[in-house]
Amino acid sequence: MKQRIAHIALLVSDYDDAITFYTQKLHFDLIEDIKLSEAKRWVLIAPKGTFGFSLLLAKADNEEQRSRVGNQTGGRVFLFLNTDDFERDYQNLLDNKVTIIRKPIEQPYGKVAVFADLYGNLWDLIERNEIL
Repeated sequence: MKQRIAHIALLVSDYDDAITFYTQKLHFDLIEDIKLSEAKRWVLIAPKGTFGFSLLLAKADNEEQRSRVGNQTGGRVFLFLNTDDFERDYQNLLDNKVTIIRKPIEQPYGKVAVFADLYGNLWDLIERNEIL
């Protein structure tokens, strides 16, 4: 049997605002943007160099979903962005005025900082140690 996780849905308030944030501030690629109906689109984004996995930007379309935008995990770090150059990507966050929640620290697994996306979802930016 061969399986893999292809996408994770990320609730957003507005497709275009989310696309702008992820493509312009985090430099993600817009993989697909297909109109499904007047209110719904199939929008996939992924960090540059990512193969086989993407985030599905899912516009919240009812009150319960809208209440979860920015807080899909109850305030815990939700997504983990590995990098091959922590300083470059951390500086990019600062340059683009992305909210830094926790400044960089060294952990046994590597260097990590926590930032928030435009809705408040928490992300770890991580440069992993080569040997664990």
